[in-house]
Amino acid sequence: MDFSLSIVAAVVLMLVVMSVTWLLAKRWDNYSIVDAAWAGSFAIIALFFALTQPGLLLRKTLMLFAVGIWSLRLAIFLTRRIRSHHPVEDSRYQQLRAEYGKHAPARFFLFFQYQALSVVLLAIPFLEVFRSDIGSLSGVEIAGFLLICLSLIGESIADAQAQKFKQNPENKNKTCQVGLWRYSRHPNYFFESCVWWGFYLFAIGAAGAYYTVYAPLIILFLLLKVTGVPPSEAAALKKRGEEYRRYQQTTSMFVPWFPKKDPH
Repeated sequence: MDFSLSIVAAVVLMLVVMSVTWLLAKRWDNYSIVDAAWAGSFAIIALFFALTQPGLLLRKTLMLFAVGIWSLRLAIFLTRRIRSHHPVEDSRYQQLRAEYGKHAPARFFLFFQYQALSVVLLAIPFLEVFRSDIGSLSGVEIAGFLLICLSLIGESIADAQAQKFKQNPENKNKTCQVGLWRYSRHPNYFFESCVWWGFYLFAIGAAGAYYTVYAPLIILFLLLKVTGVPPSEAAALKKRGEEYRRYQQTTSMFVPWFPKKDPH
């Protein structure tokens, strides 16, 4: 299947996936599930590309494994979080409900379709890897695969440390500053970004697809300016106040680094 046809087919596939997700969200009256569906959609689209492209089997297997593990891990993590809060929606979707008013179902349908298109746009580096006909793996591809694996381990450790901290009743309304969270206020987001830089390295090594740099840059922008750090920091300040302000003063926001001395 050529590049253009693959993109068109992927768009149709993702629009169907997100339409079904919207129907479920409407039925359950919880539009937060789009987050888990968005994450899981990358495993679906990667499998579709792998099955319809003629690239090297080893290359396709490694890329499919990397995308699949990342996608399914994140989808499961988000599903558990959404389920634990159900029927209460994430605050972002509560705000959107208020903004959409009586037109909420229709507006959310469009919102879900935008998410479908974003999946296709961000998955183009995968397509470039799967369609590469180079007969052997390059060092850059191997470096990208290793970066993805190490980043997934880091992200999983960060999530597990935060979860364990929250489960301790003595830590209620306290800031997690153990493990990786001692060196970064958002180590999970840092490693998430690194995963996408790994995907980019894979695309460069397999197909010379330098133009796909937009994908990790979009993810980095979203994490730092839109859906990642800003709402997390605002919620933490609202909930923990002065304690979190001290944490901000001593701990790197994104890239893990040694903490500063508390000025107080």
